[in-house]
Amino acid sequence: MASVTQEFLEFLDHRGWQGRIVGIDRLEDLAHAIRSRHYSGQINSEFYEEMLTSFTFEPPESLPSAQSIIILAVPAPQTRVIFHVNGKVIPAVIPPTYAGYDITTDRVRTAVGVSLGPKGYEVAKTALPLKTLAVCSGLADYGKNNLCYVRGMGSFLQLVGCYSDLPCAQDTWREATVMERCKSCVACQRKCPTGAIGSERFLLHAERCLTLHNEKPNDLPGWIDASAHNCLIGCMRCQSICPENKANRTWIEDRCEFSEEETALLLSGAPVEQLPTAMVQKLQSLALSEDIVSLPRNLSMLLSAPRRRLQ
Repeated sequence: MASVTQEFLEFLDHRGWQGRIVGIDRLEDLAHAIRSRHYSGQINSEFYEEMLTSFTFEPPESLPSAQSIIILAVPAPQTRVIFHVNGKVIPAVIPPTYAGYDITTDRVRTAVGVSLGPKGYEVAKTALPLKTLAVCSGLADYGKNNLCYVRGMGSFLQLVGCYSDLPCAQDTWREATVMERCKSCVACQRKCPTGAIGSERFLLHAERCLTLHNEKPNDLPGWIDASAHNCLIGCMRCQSICPENKANRTWIEDRCEFSEEETALLLSGAPVEQLPTAMVQKLQSLALSEDIVSLPRNLSMLLSAPRRRLQ
């Protein structure tokens, strides 16, 4: 069994991925890690109900013989999108993990199945809190911004989880840990535009996080200043300033451009079914077609901010 596990980890390393395997019995620990924070009042009730109640902490019906949970980290860059407005070229950044999220998840899960299949093992989908799983498995550490950091990747990564009937040869479960550097660094705390990263506790004040609000279609709270916005969706302030991301912070991939006509359509708030097929395909490639209601507002705020013309 150890040889199968070792071969699998080498398979991941060959692709530049990293992973850990924990026993299926850790589902109870994982559930407790999430629920206890809510019960203790560390997690805002509204945030908990909206974002953290969709998880399933039971073995999958599609793989009743599951014996392990596999958690993987895959390098992911920032994505740059170009908009054309009034003869100007306006770049907008999207944080890691957004663009092609589902495509990456399916690709990685399929690759894991192809690797383990010949050995007689299967994989199945999960609906688990992947950040908590990654940190407690030993794959990642938490940053003060509550993002996951993996050695060699920083926070420029996407997490992918799956169940398997591969036995867990060596369970690496541990208590959630924060990076050693974070204990003496306040860079992200100072840079956070909404004060979501507090000094009185480690857990992020998620209800104040800009990302939580600019992903939603409803009006933004009045306490969020328009100058806080720095991405088409989400926020990069804490990641771009983090010393752990020094090697990756300039890793940006250009994905697509929106013409003057397409940009105008987006700003108009036109529903996705009224957009040209080519434009819908662009939004789908960015995994933003479901965010079509919030994008006009976010893009408008970016366009109103002073910026240099893209060279």
